[in-house]
Amino acid sequence: MSVGIVSYGAYVPQYRIKIDEIARVWGDDAEILKSGLMVFEKSVPDVDEDAATIAVEAARAAVSRSGIDAQRIGAVYTGSESHPYAVKPTSTIVAEATGATPVLTAADFEFACKAGTAAVQACMGLVSSGMIDLGLAIGADVAQGAPGDALEYTAAAGGVAYVIGNKESELAAIIEDTYSFTTDTPDFWRREGMPYPEHGGRFTGEPGYFKHVTNAAKGLMEKIDTKPADYDYAVFHQPNGKFPTRVAKMLGFSKEQIKPGLVVPRLGNTYSGSCMMGIAATLDQAKPGDRIFATAFGSGAGGDAFSITVTDRIEEIRDNAPKVEELLANPTYIDYSKYARHKGKIKVA
Repeated sequence: MSVGIVSYGAYVPQYRIKIDEIARVWGDDAEILKSGLMVFEKSVPDVDEDAATIAVEAARAAVSRSGIDAQRIGAVYTGSESHPYAVKPTSTIVAEATGATPVLTAADFEFACKAGTAAVQACMGLVSSGMIDLGLAIGADVAQGAPGDALEYTAAAGGVAYVIGNKESELAAIIEDTYSFTTDTPDFWRREGMPYPEHGGRFTGEPGYFKHVTNAAKGLMEKIDTKPADYDYAVFHQPNGKFPTRVAKMLGFSKEQIKPGLVVPRLGNTYSGSCMMGIAATLDQAKPGDRIFATAFGSGAGGDAFSITVTDRIEEIRDNAPKVEELLANPTYIDYSKYARHKGKIKVA
């Protein structure tokens, strides 16, 4: 029995701030930053947007894209590291807003930037076991970066939702297999009650991102006996533009394979939505029979790898909801003062 993607939907806020504008405020060299990060602008949530509203928009797009009956959804899992409530699930909001309630299970997931792909894996298991008909897995974030911190140049907002099922006639893409590699590596963290995360800076790349992405990716290819040349596209977690480009080369994937899904230069790092957004952008243009290799990363730390084959069904559903490229088009640019207001960085004692 196959399990895979029945539908998908994405959401990106219309507001953007350019790296040049953030650098101007903090007296940094914008050209060095853009060259080093391979990020030129990032999305910013509106004043009334949070991880829950973004998750709802992505989920509604996923439901409408394939025209499924939301009552068939038996599980809603939202992955995020910026859930609006410390106690109160985001996923119940999504379930209600999409018309999936009340007969379903719901929970919120947290695993830094790979909480969304962990939700995909959970839905795969529930669908494959026959416990549910369809599962809804979401990765959504309004990522935080302290004023003046390096994260402020990339921490963005956006979300992606995937409907997971196992009926052959409904699958737009088959998930052939998945493989995870996980360790306790404290490269990035935020304690309860703290407004901004802390991190080990440049020293975390090798023991965090590169170790877990390469091991998850190699593990999956060994498990199913594939190699980079067997895939038409590849997507890796995008904390910036440099890391996924470098890890693709390390693993033997080409720039051409990762280019369609490399959205971070114009979007920034959407954290739980990052790798999932790259997959969505790739599905937006993939042809039936194309294969996609994807590996998400979450600090703390772990990697989830997936091997995906696109089916004929993609042509039937693709144009029924906004594509990632459409969501990135025609942004509204704001200055740092408006950005600070949108992100709630100005506090009154």
